[in-house]
Amino acid sequence: MTTLHIEHPINDFDVWKAAFDRFADFRKQAGVRGQRLQRPVDDPQYMMIDLDFDTVDEAEGFLTFLRSKVWAQPENSPGLAGAPMARILQRVGD
Repeated sequence: MTTLHIEHPINDFDVWKAAFDRFADFRKQAGVRGQRLQRPVDDPQYMMIDLDFDTVDEAEGFLTFLRSKVWAQPENSPGLAGAPMARILQRVGD
């Protein structure tokens, strides 16, 4: 399994979450098999998102979509308060 791990600050969770939810079909079509949304207990204005894929290619493709279609256009990423940091991760060991 491959995980696309994303972190970024937000300025309004409800606005951000509504925008995230609007892209649910895109995530499914891109091959997202599971997702986890998390916030640090000491910083509710920061999001950590893990999106699980079967392959690295699927994760890379979705990251390209995010960078070119979502994060590059403010109207597609309301609530975002800073530049996202993203990494593609692969599980090692148990």
